[in-house]
Amino acid sequence: MEASWRQVAGGRGRARGRATAAPSSGNGVHLRGAGGGREKGLGGAAGPGPSPGGAATAAAAGGSARRSPAGPEAPQTSVASELMSQRKFEEIKKANQAAAKKLVEEHFSSSSEEEGDEDFEGKRGKIVANTFITYTTQTDGDISELERTKQYVNEAFQAGAMTCLICIASVKRNQAVWSCSGCFCIFHMPCIQKWAKDSQFLVSSPLTDDDFGKRDYPWPCPKCRFEYKRSDTPSRYYCYCGKIEDPPLDPWLVPHSCGQVCEREFKPPCGHKCLLLCHPGPCPPCPKMVTTTCYCKKAKPIPRRCSAKEWSCQLPCGRKLLCGQHKCENPCHAGSCPPCPRVSRQKCVCGKQVAERSCASPLWHCDQVCGKTLPCGNHTCERVCHVGVCGECPRSGKRFCPCQKSKFSLPCTEDVPTCGDSCDKVLECGIHRCSQRCHRGPCETCRQEVEKHCRCGKHTKRMPCHKPYLCETKCVKMRDCQKHQCRRKCCPGNCPPCDQNCGRTLGCRNHKCPSVCHRGSCYPCPETVDVKCNCGNTKVMVPCGRERTTRPPKCKEQCSRPPTCHHTSQEKHRCHFGSCPPCHQPCQKVLEKCGHLCPAPCHDQALIKQTGRHQPAGPWEQPSEPAFIQAALPCPPCQVPIPTECLGKHEVSPLPCHAVGPYSCKRVCGRTLDCQNHTCMKECHKVTEIDACTGKNKAGPECLHCEEGCSKSRPPGCPHPCVLPCHPGECPPCVQMLRIKCHCKITSLYVECRRITTADENEKNLLGCCKNQCPKELPCGHRCKEMCHPGECPFNCNQKVKLRCPCKRIKKELQCNKVRENQISIECDITCREMKRKASEIKEAEAKAVLEEEKRRQQAELEAFENRLKGRRKKNRKRDEVAVELTLWQKYKYYLLPMCAIAVLVFAWYITYDVD
Repeated sequence: MEASWRQVAGGRGRARGRATAAPSSGNGVHLRGAGGGREKGLGGAAGPGPSPGGAATAAAAGGSARRSPAGPEAPQTSVASELMSQRKFEEIKKANQAAAKKLVEEHFSSSSEEEGDEDFEGKRGKIVANTFITYTTQTDGDISELERTKQYVNEAFQAGAMTCLICIASVKRNQAVWSCSGCFCIFHMPCIQKWAKDSQFLVSSPLTDDDFGKRDYPWPCPKCRFEYKRSDTPSRYYCYCGKIEDPPLDPWLVPHSCGQVCEREFKPPCGHKCLLLCHPGPCPPCPKMVTTTCYCKKAKPIPRRCSAKEWSCQLPCGRKLLCGQHKCENPCHAGSCPPCPRVSRQKCVCGKQVAERSCASPLWHCDQVCGKTLPCGNHTCERVCHVGVCGECPRSGKRFCPCQKSKFSLPCTEDVPTCGDSCDKVLECGIHRCSQRCHRGPCETCRQEVEKHCRCGKHTKRMPCHKPYLCETKCVKMRDCQKHQCRRKCCPGNCPPCDQNCGRTLGCRNHKCPSVCHRGSCYPCPETVDVKCNCGNTKVMVPCGRERTTRPPKCKEQCSRPPTCHHTSQEKHRCHFGSCPPCHQPCQKVLEKCGHLCPAPCHDQALIKQTGRHQPAGPWEQPSEPAFIQAALPCPPCQVPIPTECLGKHEVSPLPCHAVGPYSCKRVCGRTLDCQNHTCMKECHKVTEIDACTGKNKAGPECLHCEEGCSKSRPPGCPHPCVLPCHPGECPPCVQMLRIKCHCKITSLYVECRRITTADENEKNLLGCCKNQCPKELPCGHRCKEMCHPGECPFNCNQKVKLRCPCKRIKKELQCNKVRENQISIECDITCREMKRKASEIKEAEAKAVLEEEKRRQQAELEAFENRLKGRRKKNRKRDEVAVELTLWQKYKYYLLPMCAIAVLVFAWYITYDVD
């Protein structure tokens, strides 16, 4: 039974190791667990120890070596074959271990990994929610505008959530990306560069070679179709806020973020900047607090978020409407007031009709003709209801004939006659003119026969001018899709765009392109697919094509599968794929031996490693993967605690029910021996109590007997041990002689130990005195006059010392202690003060003489300077100049230099000659 439970423990250790394996996600967050259990279990399956296959290999190798012919090369061949076999065995063992790990992770994974991921996702969601909660906690912040930013931030943290719509692949955190400024969708940098290049080429392809490259053709975003200029084609990888080029990879930041404050302008601009760290998606609404009033300016200004600074007080507007009669009755609102909703009776412009109409449109026209008589008196106004005067008669004044060549002045009652000249108006064909005489009405159709070219210019035919000529030749040019021919009859060259469906399979591999046939790459699939959990209650929307590689969402609903063990209901856990995790509820079965309930976790379906399988014959045979089977195990031994007293009656400990019996608590016995000073040091043992009245602390015949010396504490100051063996009661007095130093630390004295230990403080001072003068020196420098004593010397020095006045003239002898206490001082007398006064007068006279000498010198220099400025005679100038005496070197340097050179040459020649 215990062996089977050890197998179950090993299986659970492997399961925990598998469940807590650390998947490395794309956002740089790693969750690790204790994977040692799994490696230990797998190591047991394919460990480095000897196996039957290995032994067979070694035996086979040895047998082949023995059968080989005797010679010097036979041992070397056998060793090489053994090394090669061992190397192959190690390679196969590693492959076996990898396969075993993969099998265990795939088939026997528990829900602990999912719970760890859910805990991490919950913490991440709380962090993001706490980041944005401050945007809505005050003054009616708009939560709906934050959802888009939250979504982008969550997708940036979630592994595989961001998808490039061009290549339908995940956007990893170490890849260069580009974000659209319109829809904020993220694309791989190479993908968007190729998309922009292809789009510009397709737009400019119908042009001639002369126009190519001269115009700036835009390219659209693959998702929102927002158009960018050619200069906006991305060429470098920037962070979301655009501050840092090639932002470094940091697992603690949002992927592709620089970690600095965003500082992008809000849209619509309000004068503030975004305060979040560099982030994907649009910036959230402005969180700054501003003081604003309502739309109608009636309420008092209050502090509000800048993004929601426009608000309504819900009071009536009260502004005058455009009708000028009524006021706006709507609650406080933004913008201009709506038209007046009231109805009133109003006349039309001409004043003939009256009708009920909206007050907002007082001017209106009826359907009647004006009918007023014109100034000519012969005709009436034919205009429909109008404002102002009718004007002059349209038939008055000079009028032209129908061909516009002649002008006539006739009364308004007469019609203009024809002039008789040819009409000569250009016909509808645009080439010929009308040959009829001046006539009323439109000209006739051109009937001249001409030789016409067809629209494509390939054929000619003689036919009436007014009829068009289209040949039956079909155009063979390729349309703009470069796949289908035009096939239009008599095409002039401007072939229409292709009207057939594209029909190419999109990158999602699920749908075909619904657009009209086109050149270049198709737009990404606009469809979305729901990836659902096992129960179908939770789903996540992903771009079409990503459902094959997207992990199902974490469902928060409880699993509804029936239990597979003897319990009536299984443990609550969330919806999942695959088999349910092992049941961890207490077994609660009644044990047969003791009647207690089994408290161990449910073991009806425990994972046990299958033993006794076929072992590989050698490294050339692929070993089978380890297998685990589910089997019901018997209940473990009862662990219910039963209070049990130890052998030495030291404690009552709870022992497991299956192990109840006499036991030793492993403590020291601790019973008092006969010496009354020591206790029994044996481990807890059985003690036979001779006299029940002595109690539990009395030693018994099984306890130790004391064989140590006396270890009682000695009197203070006695360094000698007790001469008796360990005994009860007090020790006898110590009579040994003790050597001590006197108080002055010079003489050694011998005293009985008991006299020292029993003496009081005064007796100890007398015993430690050597009866000699104290050799210590007082602070004044003289020797102490007292007898050998403890402590510090008394300061009462009466020795004579010499004391002088401040000027050192008067000298007296006084006692040392009085001088040290500053009780006596010698002051200078009248003679000393007189000597000081004379000395100060002499110093003042000397300083005055020096000052006068300095003034005379400065006056002389000033006069000499003034004489030089006035331009005195040359003799006076020379006299004033300071003569500079030249040094000996300056006088004779031209003679000394050659002589030194000659001396150096002679000395060099002498040295050379002497050496030779």
